Amino acid sequence: MKPSRRPSNPLFSSGPCAKRPGWSLDALDGALLGRSHRSKPGKAKLREVIDLTRAVLAIPGDYRIGIVPASDTGAVEMALWSMLGARGVDMLAWESFGKEWVTDVVKQLKLPDVRTMIAPYGELPDLSAVDFSRDVVFAWNGTTAGVRVPNGDWIPDDRTGLSICDATSAAFAMDLPWSKIDVATWSWQKVLGGEAAHGMLVLSPRAVERLESFQPDRPLPKIFRMTKNGKLIEGIFEGDTINTPSMLCVEDAIDGLRWALSLGGLTQLIRRSEQNLRIVAEWAEASPWAGFLASEPATRSCTAICLRFTDPEVTALTAEGQAAFAKKLSALLETEEAAFDAGSYRDAPPGLRLWGGATVENEDMEAVLPWLDWAFATVKAEVIGGKAA
Repeated sequence: MKPSRRPSNPLFSSGPCAKRPGWSLDALDGALLGRSHRSKPGKAKLREVIDLTRAVLAIPGDYRIGIVPASDTGAVEMALWSMLGARGVDMLAWESFGKEWVTDVVKQLKLPDVRTMIAPYGELPDLSAVDFSRDVVFAWNGTTAGVRVPNGDWIPDDRTGLSICDATSAAFAMDLPWSKIDVATWSWQKVLGGEAAHGMLVLSPRAVERLESFQPDRPLPKIFRMTKNGKLIEGIFEGDTINTPSMLCVEDAIDGLRWALSLGGLTQLIRRSEQNLRIVAEWAEASPWAGFLASEPATRSCTAICLRFTDPEVTALTAEGQAAFAKKLSALLETEEAAFDAGSYRDAPPGLRLWGGATVENEDMEAVLPWLDWAFATVKAEVIGGKAA
């Protein structure tokens, strides 16, 4: 039977992600429009984003926090182009975006001493093989694979290289141990459901020391430059952005951060996201047709929850057939307004991907699962034959 109850909010996209519960355009009423972002009130708004970010994520006082152009991608690129080359680099990847950073370092920067450690979708590289006498670049959570590192224990405190972490789908939903991270990046449109095009860049004192002591032998575009005359441009980390930000997006970011604090901060954000994962895990345990793409429970993402097909008749289809099946499945969910943007990432194995970040209500995650079962049975009856549930 077709389910009678739909999610109150059927938005399960992995980016841009669902807005916080109760959000409306009224949340932007305080936006500083028509004023320079370099004016005193403009800088105050940008500084508020930085201060609220530090408060919610409990970022140490000696770490710099900056607002940078071009979303998480821009933040990662700033770090790679400005800092790498002082020593060898270990590049870790287990999904599409991690592989993009490998491509940048190997084919664009063309660094001479790079080790690539790449795992297939659903798995992690051997973390014990990482050499932290070298710089290490990795994603805390693979958005397109639904695989995260289980913790920071594999990162030594006495490392001599930098740990550079793409945390875009982990920040605000997972516990990031700041003593293990020298560079962290994310974007506003992920866990707190902010608007796109802006990134965040966090630097430890060790990362600042690298910037001030290492001069890369390549030209840097203006939007990548974080030093002047060998010293960090402190203004970037005090609200004096490199380029012009959208003050509408800034106001939206402030709203999301204030909402996070109103819930009880990071602990409650993590609780909401982990509960979404538990809801799906209990359903998947009994599902005859779906399982997690992440092979190990400890590495399953609580934000980008990626599911694969386990039904023998579906897995017997060709790769193209499975991809077509997944496309029909996600399209039917959209037609029924049960789940929007729930298809797996284009380069990932065919299946579904449900965003489980803190802005997704646990009740909505519970409500969407019967729709997955119904839609799967309906599409299977159409594609393969048999009786629909």
